[in-house]
Amino acid sequence: MSIDPARELRAQAPVGVFDSGVGGLTVLRALAAALPHEDFIYLGDTARLPYGTKSPESIRRYALQAAALLRERGVKCLVVACNTASAVALDDLAREFAPVPVLGVVEPGAAAACAATHSGRIAVVATESTVRGGAYQQAIWRRRPDAVVATRACPLFVALAEEGWTEGEVVEAVVHRYLDELFAVPAGTRPDTLVLGCTHFPVLSPAIRNVLGAGVAIVDSAETTAAALVGVLDRAGLRRGGAGGAGRIRLLATDSAERFARVGGTFLGRPLDAADVEVVDL
Repeated sequence: MSIDPARELRAQAPVGVFDSGVGGLTVLRALAAALPHEDFIYLGDTARLPYGTKSPESIRRYALQAAALLRERGVKCLVVACNTASAVALDDLAREFAPVPVLGVVEPGAAAACAATHSGRIAVVATESTVRGGAYQQAIWRRRPDAVVATRACPLFVALAEEGWTEGEVVEAVVHRYLDELFAVPAGTRPDTLVLGCTHFPVLSPAIRNVLGAGVAIVDSAETTAAALVGVLDRAGLRRGGAGGAGRIRLLATDSAERFARVGGTFLGRPLDAADVEVVDL
């Protein structure tokens, strides 16, 4: 079997990942675990966080600017580790980035929800833009037309996560405020699955679990997105072999390397130093 030198060279290129802030590091953590030999470049647009309260036009512009920077860095694939950008701008990114593969997190998150639910009653918590656009509802209904989907925008979850407030009475009070209306319903109509439709939300999972109890499956898109990326790279012949050793991660932010490192370590699962973060301008 002949080897395509150009494809072999492309396979050595890094995978680009971007989010509006540090929340996408939960996705990056899963990607790196599934593909330990791949190099990754992660961009957090921390200067313009949060995307979820912005207009669709602004979200598309920000997402295209982030993707353009990663393209300049020579990435072979783009993972949009931001539910809001995935919901609003994925088609624009796919057109702009072609032929480089583009992968969002909404479809993998919907797949995880449909796999987890027994009753077909699913709740989705996300940013205002993601909920308003209906991307999760549509993605779930494509897989399970009989699903009953309830949604709730939870903008304060993003603020709590970005501050590193992940547990305690204040956090659980906010969780109650957002989720009681969705789950304090008769047993036959209560959702059995909760989708964390924002990459900032998984760090709040312990507090959410304390509020909801053990009877609700809590799912996010990280693991499913990682599995999807493996498939994308394999189908394109772009998966990096193990001969080069362990992959490297480069971290970029558009504001405050110190803050990114301080909060981002919680999401990535290991301590970060400000010197690990390159500040860039979009």
